[in-house]
Amino acid sequence: MKKVIQERKNIAFYIKLFPLPMHADAYDKSKAIVCGKSLALLEDAFEGKPLPKPTCETTAIDDTIQLARKLGVTGTPAIIFPDGRIISGYVDAKTLIEMAAR
Repeated sequence: MKKVIQERKNIAFYIKLFPLPMHADAYDKSKAIVCGKSLALLEDAFEGKPLPKPTCETTAIDDTIQLARKLGVTGTPAIIFPDGRIISGYVDAKTLIEMAAR
């Protein structure tokens, strides 16, 4: 995402945290990130650093899980384009920029 944003300022990402049950504490970590409204916490999670406990009550994670089920998303990463296309798995920046232009 960082590479895409560096090259194309007109592409935005809306990140929805979708914790997978196979990852220990993923639900609580996701909730902590949402409660903290923190990109730094998201970066820390990707780097495997410990996160604080969630500091709020929110349904955001449960809402995302329900949306993922409705859309048939079963893994991460998943990219959903404005036209409804869903791409599962890693996509390099160049390809993602090309796909966004379609």
